[in-house]
Amino acid sequence: MERTNSIANWLRRTRRILATMSVGLLVLLIGYKVVCGPNGTVEWRAKRTQYQRLQHDIDQANAEHQALEDRVRKLQSDRNAIVKEAREKLGYVMPGEVILVQPQPRAEVRSTSVAQAVPAAVPTGK
Repeated sequence: MERTNSIANWLRRTRRILATMSVGLLVLLIGYKVVCGPNGTVEWRAKRTQYQRLQHDIDQANAEHQALEDRVRKLQSDRNAIVKEAREKLGYVMPGEVILVQPQPRAEVRSTSVAQAVPAAVPTGK
């Protein structure tokens, strides 16, 4: 009985310290969950970076799509664009035009004949 009273007295005296430590531990656990939890700030920053990268990719794809739409629109309606495309991509020329082609350097071709590759047989005297 005396031991129980001494424990109870000790608990009454140290209850403020125990309460402060409990609150501190609770704050630490909540802080850890806020920072490192499944929806914490670390995860939020990673998702935000991923969102910005994907948004940049979407913007680039939209710009490329717009450029291709403009090109298609020009090819459907502008005669000069059609002629330019035919000249550049397909190599077409207008009647009466002369094409000058710059000669390309030839690739060096090494030819080895069979006689050079196989040593000549030396006849043996019998």
